Amino acid sequence: MKQLLTPKRLTINIGLALLLLITVMFACSIIGTETVSLKAVFSGSGSQASVNPDYEIFVRIRLPRIILAGLVGAALACAGAVFQVLLRNPLADPYILGISSGAGLGAVIAVISGFNWTLWGRSPIAVFAFAGALGTVWLVWFIGRLTGKFHVTGLLLAGVVVNAFFSALMMFLTSIAKSDQVYATIFWLMGNMTEGDFLALWISAGCVIGGIAALFHISPQLNALSFGADDARIMGVNIFKTRTIAFGIAAGITAVAVSLSGLIGFVGLVVPHGIRLIFGPDHRQLIPLSGIVGAIFLIVADTLARIIVAPAQLPVGVVTAIIGGPFFLILLVKYSRKVSWLK
Repeated sequence: MKQLLTPKRLTINIGLALLLLITVMFACSIIGTETVSLKAVFSGSGSQASVNPDYEIFVRIRLPRIILAGLVGAALACAGAVFQVLLRNPLADPYILGISSGAGLGAVIAVISGFNWTLWGRSPIAVFAFAGALGTVWLVWFIGRLTGKFHVTGLLLAGVVVNAFFSALMMFLTSIAKSDQVYATIFWLMGNMTEGDFLALWISAGCVIGGIAALFHISPQLNALSFGADDARIMGVNIFKTRTIAFGIAAGITAVAVSLSGLIGFVGLVVPHGIRLIFGPDHRQLIPLSGIVGAIFLIVADTLARIIVAPAQLPVGVVTAIIGGPFFLILLVKYSRKVSWLK
């Protein structure tokens, strides 16, 4: 029997989760193929004639990558939690509405086109993936609206159709591309953390953190929606407005995450379920804890991707699938009786 969620308990749980996140970030920042001395790091960057390698590795390579992994993990986990309640589908994840295929198609077009410019430190692949993801969300939303005001089945079917169509286009373009272009595309589709410009990193951080804060703000309405549309309407919740806002924010932060890292699976499925199964389904707690634990999960996965086959690197999407699959099955078996929709 889970205890009633009070503001004090919520604050404690979030505080402990943040403390764990900081600890993991610190630990992962000193783990790698090159040993880093914290004493050397804190001594500064060094002079122009003598660069401090420990400082450069820690500040310019590892720390931005860890922050990037944390942002992507938080965005995907929170988006997964929101899509699961909006679509009333425990298997929903951030890519269920065709966002992955739209982003992938955008990335393939960027690679084949041979563009080499940058925007805010991001490559054309990231920019086109972001545009493709948002364009797909708008298309699926538009098709879903044609079936009704917000028909869940219509949205899911639209997502399946758009996903299949864009995947076919992506395969066609890949089949006619050059071998080096195909490799670049496949590598991106498997999910990777690539260091970008600090400006792009902070802009992305603002978008993701702002989106998560907005989702937390409407978490009471999401709690009402979890009981069903009719019950939520009786409670005085504006169903269409809440769904529209939540859908738009979740899709937006997913698009940001995809543009930063490529397609990384299991984070948006495993993490919200893990939090829900252990701490309960209250979205006031589910949203922030999913974001924090999602960040921890992807930071650890990316660190493993850096060191498992060093000096080469695994795509982080491979690591999340290897870790996420068995972990999710263990949680499912252990806690399934405690969640009503899994009975």
